[in-house]
Amino acid sequence: MRPWGAPGGATPGGGRPLIITEDPLLLDDLLRLCAAAGAEPHVHHAVPEQSGGGSDGGAGRGESGSGAALAPDGGIGWESAPLVLVGDDAARRVRGAPRRAGVLLVGRDLDDPLVWQRAVEIGAEEVLRLPDAENRLVDRIADVVEGAGKPALAVGVIGGSGGAGASTLACALALRAARAGQRTILIDGDPLGGGMDVLLGGESAEGLRWPDFAGSRGRVGAGALEESLPELHALRVLSWDRGDRVVVPPAAMRSVLSAARRRGGVVVVDLPRRVDEAVAEALAQLDLVLMVVPGELRAVAAAGRVAAGVRMVARDVRVVVRGRCPGGLDAEAVAGLLGVPLAGEVPVEVGLPGRVAEGEPPGGQGRGALARFCDGFWRRALGPAQGVAA
Repeated sequence: MRPWGAPGGATPGGGRPLIITEDPLLLDDLLRLCAAAGAEPHVHHAVPEQSGGGSDGGAGRGESGSGAALAPDGGIGWESAPLVLVGDDAARRVRGAPRRAGVLLVGRDLDDPLVWQRAVEIGAEEVLRLPDAENRLVDRIADVVEGAGKPALAVGVIGGSGGAGASTLACALALRAARAGQRTILIDGDPLGGGMDVLLGGESAEGLRWPDFAGSRGRVGAGALEESLPELHALRVLSWDRGDRVVVPPAAMRSVLSAARRRGGVVVVDLPRRVDEAVAEALAQLDLVLMVVPGELRAVAAAGRVAAGVRMVARDVRVVVRGRCPGGLDAEAVAGLLGVPLAGEVPVEVGLPGRVAEGEPPGGQGRGALARFCDGFWRRALGPAQGVAA
């Protein structure tokens, strides 16, 4: 299994984007979108100097035509700003500035055929035309505010058959990642599974559950999401309450999972066996899906149907074989019959159900078979520097 690598760090520059424009209408739009993303931008008419002495290309302390005050340089320059929003009117003045990442060319003319030429000239990585691209631009600005780096490694776990132990594995994976020092969020995507908070012994823990996010649309703040969830065993858990709601709208799943991934670390999602619209939204964002299959023929037959649906959406599906029934199939045979790569085998751990019933979470015993499998998985998935020490 290839390592995905460590989550990236926060974006430099204090979380304040740099706006370069003299177009008062465009500036009004950009200031409004920055406010929606919670950002306080620096505004200049041309490329600011990086001297820290207040130079701003001749317009650093004036008033824009929109009535918005232009922020003084304060040491934020072209190269140090975490994100640069260049108005289409200012592209000529920006030409010749050092090439850097995070430059967006923003305009209001949807029919201008030369906008792409100007984008190439200033090294812009993206062209955004308002108002069509407003949501995209708010997302990019909010990433700066939240210090978003590399997204979290997102792993889904799904049972190939009933009683395969997918929820147990998902819980153990999240617990072992958290104990290895990874920022970890465990998301319960199965409303009929009984609740991951219950499996972790935290059904009465304070925090929000899925019904509180059912109406989510658009962008959910990553920090706000994490802080709102119950913290159990050094990880955050999004589970279900004991109410009647059993549906996650696809838009809510998309918004919540995107927020969970945005701050890096590890996200583990426990998935139901049916692939509805919400599950399809989750599968589309996952880096890897582990399908848990007992080593016996009937379970493999059921898993084949599950795998067919999952592989239509998921980019990478691998099988985890749980134990071997007397006279059953070995791990390689199960993977071969399913036509799915083998992620490993989890031996049956004697006494695990009893310990879970007494309040010990799955994977809690570091020397147990389940914990050893999870630790080995994270070493392979994250790489030795970020995984669990051997």
